[in-house]
Parts: sequence; C-alpha cells; structure tokens
Amino acid sequence: MTHSQLTTSTAHRTAAQRLAHVADQLGRRDLTPRRFLRGLAWNCAGIRPDLRGYLDLAVGGRNPISGRGFRRRFDDGTDGQVRHFAGVAVAPVLLGDRFTGFALRWFLRDSPDSADGRLSEAALRFAHALRSGEVSVRDAGSWIRQNLVA
Repeated sequence: MTHSQLTTSTAHRTAAQRLAHVADQLGRRDLTPRRFLRGLAWNCAGIRPDLRGYLDLAVGGRNPISGRGFRRRFDDGTDGQVRHFAGVAVAPVLLGDRFTGFALRWFLRDSPDSADGRLSEAALRFAHALRSGEVSVRDAGSWIRQNLVA
C-alpha cells in the first residue's frame, strides 16, 4: 500500500464528516486493521506510517483536517479533535495497549469526564473494535458517523 495522503477537502463537510470520509476511502482498500489505523493517522493526524511516526505521535502530530463537527460530548471547543482521535486510535498499534494507557494518563492528562477524555476512550474503543474484528475496516467510516459525528 502506498501511504499517499487521501483527498480530504470538501468544503461543505465538517471535520468529523471528513474523518469519516477518509475512513471510507481507506476502507475501500484491502488493508489490515493495523495498516488502516496507520493510514488514518497519516491522513488525519500527520503521523507518518514509517518509523518517524513514533516521533510524530510524541509531538502530537499535526492538523491536516482542522475544524469541528463532533458530538457535543467530544467537542472541546478546538479545531484539533480529528487529530486527537486519529492519534489516540493509532497509539496502541505503535506503542501497545499497556503503554498507550500509561501515556494517556501521564502525558495527555485528560480527565475521563472531559471532552478529550471521552474522545480518547472512543478512539481506543474504535481501535480495539477494528483490531478484534468486531468492526470491519470497510465499516469504519460508518462507525465514526454513528458514534462521533454531530
């Protein structure tokens, strides 16, 4: 698979809808859940799919998709929620489940009852559902629409 960035520009869509659109585009490819999450992180959080991705994750990535459109419970009032979601979702792939939990508690320090804490939890549920086969890569965009998009 090439890790070229996908088209994310559609002015009439919210950032959350563009996240789902990228997931749809990736879902049409024959990707394992691990490669899907790496592709989502590259396209939505600027976390490169090679070894540099570890550094990108450590510095918080970047915002290739900036904006809003998440349900109120996930909306922290900033334009970086797509990056936050994609970065947390790929973290277990890069760091493992145990270290990801540690990193979320000690580095992000988001309260579980905050918008960011709830979004992190949703991202981990999403990643787990993909990796366990509960949600297929093809259905990832639908999962995002059903669970995150306002």
